[in-house]
Amino acid sequence: MRPYSSGVVDGAGRAHSRAMLYPVGFKAEDFGKPMLGVASTWGMVTPCNMHIDQLAQEAASGGDEAGGKSIIFNTITVSDGISMGSEGMKYSLVSREVIADSIETVVGCEGMDGIVAIGGCDKNMPGCLIALARLNRPAVFVYGGTILPGCLTGTDRKLDIVSVFEAEGAYSKGEIDSEELQSIESCAIPGPGSCGGMYTANTMASAIEALGMSLPNSSAQAAISKAKKEDCQRAGAAVIELLKQGITPDQIMTREAFENAMTIVIALGGSTNAVLHLLAMANAVGVKLTINDFNEIGSRVPVLADLKPSGRHFMSELVAIGGTLPLMKMLLDAGYLHGDCLTVTGKTLAQNLAGVEPYPKEQTIIAPLDKPLKESSHIVILYGNLSPEGGVAKITGKEGLSFTGRAKVYNSEEEAMDRITDGTVVAGDVVVVRYEGPKGGPGMREMLGPTSAIMGRGLGKDVALITDGRFSGGTHGFVVGHITPEAYVGGNLALVQDDDTITIDAVNRRLTLDIPEDELEARRKEWQQPALRYRRGVLAKYARLVNSASQGAVTDEPS
Repeated sequence: MRPYSSGVVDGAGRAHSRAMLYPVGFKAEDFGKPMLGVASTWGMVTPCNMHIDQLAQEAASGGDEAGGKSIIFNTITVSDGISMGSEGMKYSLVSREVIADSIETVVGCEGMDGIVAIGGCDKNMPGCLIALARLNRPAVFVYGGTILPGCLTGTDRKLDIVSVFEAEGAYSKGEIDSEELQSIESCAIPGPGSCGGMYTANTMASAIEALGMSLPNSSAQAAISKAKKEDCQRAGAAVIELLKQGITPDQIMTREAFENAMTIVIALGGSTNAVLHLLAMANAVGVKLTINDFNEIGSRVPVLADLKPSGRHFMSELVAIGGTLPLMKMLLDAGYLHGDCLTVTGKTLAQNLAGVEPYPKEQTIIAPLDKPLKESSHIVILYGNLSPEGGVAKITGKEGLSFTGRAKVYNSEEEAMDRITDGTVVAGDVVVVRYEGPKGGPGMREMLGPTSAIMGRGLGKDVALITDGRFSGGTHGFVVGHITPEAYVGGNLALVQDDDTITIDAVNRRLTLDIPEDELEARRKEWQQPALRYRRGVLAKYARLVNSASQGAVTDEPS
């Protein structure tokens, strides 16, 4: 029960350690209890995490009541929604590594026996899981919960953050005025919680629950709710029980569990960021997972959820009809999930789902298996001379399954955004945004601004966008990201020129630059690698250490 804390606080020679803990709330009897670390990602930099200090208190209370002694500590979070489209967005993916490193550092240093980690925004969730995998001590992840939709004043129109990005595109086209834009921005985010569609936060929460590292239905609760408070209390108690049973993350985060996570991501129509993060999480626990596994799983798993950004419904509406558990039960019964995977309840996934009731018959959010929204995955890994190591496409089918167009090439997100909003980009174009990869950016920014501007200008079916950067979970349209090798290291994306023909073929999983090989080689001889954009600080350090997006953009050695 105390495999790590005993070495820190037991015996006369550790009196100095105990002396430091009395002022932070320990009593003499607490030194014989398991030490539970509660890793909070609280911060007032984003509504996704502004309430997590309160949730951390609930988790600590649950652990203490179960016989442990809890210590709450904090790590950082950043806001993608605020930094999107700016230079600051380069820090977003970097924050995943900082969060993982900081949680590992505190828990390892202080000798904590178990961990509750609470995350609410895109990168702090996989960051938490990477840390839990590295530490391999009994642990539970808690999702901070989804936000409720906003509502445009005087109407019944529901809003979220993507509504604002698309309104920016509509404003640039002259379809709305500044007053309407201000009305939308002021109403879109009504309070605490993560962005309200099946964007990256809700995607990763659902994936982590399917992985077995969260308690049942943790992924489908409102941020401000009695259910979420109870989820936190149970999580603290669950870690103490895991200590009793000797269950650690490596017993839960198996190859089969990652297949379950991928299956849920696909069925929910989730974010392409799940590819990057699941690869990184698997690497941290030593599970062999490759980018092509998403094609293998995706070829047999249907898309069932009609959720934003490409669908109609908000996550809060899914919560109201039972959350993700009825979907998981449906998939389990049909043979899509591995039911024998162990979870943080100490039971198998099948045991957790045994008593789950089906969705109400009248609901329209989750399609039946015999009438899916799409018969195979919306996440498609494309190969070809533009992406020999893979690129990640998000193809819902609403955009079509192939696109051929002429390249409009930009060496940064800002260049592309300017040319989209001023009307330079027109129907038939393939917008190429390069030098935005993990090393070249550095930091692999999300292209929600450009893709939303394309949608806002009414070009969603007529313009494609490809990049060695990545996409927000809020992105929809004909898009391909994570192109590898990235332009900065000499990938063929660096060799594309204006008016080249590019073909995106989701059926045959190909991404092709339609020029002769000898012309490609001639361009390669002329190409010169740009200088690193940062020489000092965390971005420079990240650029030196990070590996390819096709391997999860991790800073550790691949497993």
